[in-house]
Amino acid sequence: MVTENKILELFGNPHKKVQGINWQQVIRKQWCPFTNTKCFKVRKSQPEISIGTCTVRYGKDNKGVIICPNRLLERKQIFTDCVHLLTLHEPGNEFHVVSEVSVPGGRVDYFLVSAKGGKVRDFVAIEFQTLDTTGTVWPERQRALKSLGLSSHPKDVQSTKGFGMNWKMTAKTILMQLHHKVQTFEHMNKHLVLVVQNHLLHYMRAEFDFTHLGTPRIGDAMHFHSYQLNESEGVWRLELESRASTDAAGIAKCLGLQAEAKVELAVVVAELEKKISANTIFTL
Repeated sequence: MVTENKILELFGNPHKKVQGINWQQVIRKQWCPFTNTKCFKVRKSQPEISIGTCTVRYGKDNKGVIICPNRLLERKQIFTDCVHLLTLHEPGNEFHVVSEVSVPGGRVDYFLVSAKGGKVRDFVAIEFQTLDTTGTVWPERQRALKSLGLSSHPKDVQSTKGFGMNWKMTAKTILMQLHHKVQTFEHMNKHLVLVVQNHLLHYMRAEFDFTHLGTPRIGDAMHFHSYQLNESEGVWRLELESRASTDAAGIAKCLGLQAEAKVELAVVVAELEKKISANTIFTL
C-alpha cells in the first residue's frame, strides 16, 4: 500500500510532477519565491540545508496546513487586503512595507505604511501566524524528493519519525501576544491585523471565547483576516476567506485577562520613519 506523501508544497512549488518545474534546480537553489531569499527554515544538524516545507497534509481529511509564515506572502495579497484600514491615506501617498518593528509588547511582523515626502501619514500593523509543528518533517521531505526522482538517504526515507501540529500552544501564544499589543494600537487609534489560515482560526473559535467577534468594523483596533488554500490545475493559491474584528477588551475577553500596554503615537511613527526608504516601497 502506497501512502500519499504529506508534503504539499516544497520551496513554493506543489509537490507534484508539474510540467516546467526543474526540481534539481529548486533543491539546489533552496530559494523562497515569497521572500525572494534563501529559505530560512534550515536543518539544525545541517544549517547549510534549507528544509523548504511550506505546506503539509495533515489530519484524517488530509487538509493542507501552512507551516511557514512566509507562505502567506503570496502575491502580497495580504497587504492589499489591509489598504482599507489606512483611513488617513490620500492619493499621491506612497505605500511602504516595513518588517520587524519594535512596539511595546514585542515586535510586529510588518507595517503597511502610507507616507509622503518621507513622512508617515498612516499605518496598519500586520502579524502573521501559522501552525507550529512538533516532531520532524524531514523524513517526509526526503520521501518527497525520492518520489520526484531525486536522491535521498535511505535511512531518512525509511525513518518512522513523524510530525504533529501544536494547535493549542500556537493559538494561545498568538492571543497572548495580541493581548500585549492591541491596546497600544487602540490607544493610537490605529489597526492591528492578524493574518492566519482558516484552519487555525476555526480552532481558535472552537477553543476560545470568540463569540463577540463579528462583522469587521473600521472602528475596531483588532482585525482578523483568514485565508484558505484553493487548488487550481495542481497549483495552490491563497485567497481571503473571512474577516472579523474586535477591540482591546475583546482580546482580553478571549483569554479572561486585562490588557494595559500603551505608547505614544510619536514613538511608533519615529521608528517607522527611520526604516522607510526606496527599498521598502510596496510593489506588486
